[in-house]
Amino acid sequence: MTIFVTGGAGFIGSEFIRQIVGTARIINFDKLTYAGNLDNLKEAAKDPDYSLAVGDVCDPQALEAAMPEDCDAVVHFAAESHVDRSIVGAAEFVRTNVLGTQMMLEVARLRRVKRFLHISTDEVGGDMPPDGWFKECDPLEASSPYAASKGAAELFVRAAARTFGMNTLITRTSNNYGPYQFPEKLLPLAISNVLEDRPIPVYGDGLQVRDWVHVTDNCRALRAVLEHGRPGETYHIGGGNPLPNIEVLRTLLKILGKPESLMTRVTDRPGHDRRYAVDFTKTTRELGWRPEISFSDGLAQTIRWYQDNAEWVRRCRSGEYRKYYEEMYGDREATAKAL
Repeated sequence: MTIFVTGGAGFIGSEFIRQIVGTARIINFDKLTYAGNLDNLKEAAKDPDYSLAVGDVCDPQALEAAMPEDCDAVVHFAAESHVDRSIVGAAEFVRTNVLGTQMMLEVARLRRVKRFLHISTDEVGGDMPPDGWFKECDPLEASSPYAASKGAAELFVRAAARTFGMNTLITRTSNNYGPYQFPEKLLPLAISNVLEDRPIPVYGDGLQVRDWVHVTDNCRALRAVLEHGRPGETYHIGGGNPLPNIEVLRTLLKILGKPESLMTRVTDRPGHDRRYAVDFTKTTRELGWRPEISFSDGLAQTIRWYQDNAEWVRRCRSGEYRKYYEEMYGDREATAKAL
């Protein structure tokens, strides 16, 4: 089986590849932006059925050159995903997340790809009421430019299924956490800061509620959807762990034996939603998937990983992780142009 993975050097994409390596031919198509870290795939890259193609999902020629005729499935992770960056400037989010998804669909249709799995987010549902749960059939009510771009991408995926009969699937996942997450997101930023006794930024009152699912559980669910999901359907993936951000940070500080004074209030994000939580009953009922890693166990494991992998964090923060590509594959820009 040949699986074409976009954004496979990112946090979730690299976990997905690590889970399936050795079971399929994998083509990792990645632009290697700041969030693409090949340190995440050093072991997977040793497999003879793994290959890397550097390119932009908005470039149809690069996609056509990299995607083989016998491609069985596309798993589309590639996206700009940091909400704060989308508030500063939304254009790149529209380009990558909307135009890039449409380009992926066009090339996948040209190559007659058998299945197209699009990775979306719980944020397309917007702010949930207290105790509310986002269901697959609920309307999209995105609040941030990032969420709006992902919602628009979903509509293009749905249109491809309806208009062209493509075998498409959509997953929406709640907050992921675990090893190899780039240290700009809440948990890896907080863990790496606390380990150095640096302050943790807390937006506003810190009472924003998020549901947490370990990246390992998430990628198990993605595999189940890819293998057994019904064409044209959307599946939610969550951890069943909706918690206020400030409670998560207090737990983290307690585990590490650090004072709560490290939490530093910062101005809240514009339009910040108070609650995200997905109802994944459908995924459990149809595919037999459910999260196996409790948040308490997963958080403790994640903290230990960051403690044991301080060099990985240092390389991320210093930018040294980008040198690995040049060491393994040569000049990045020259390769991208060649594609």
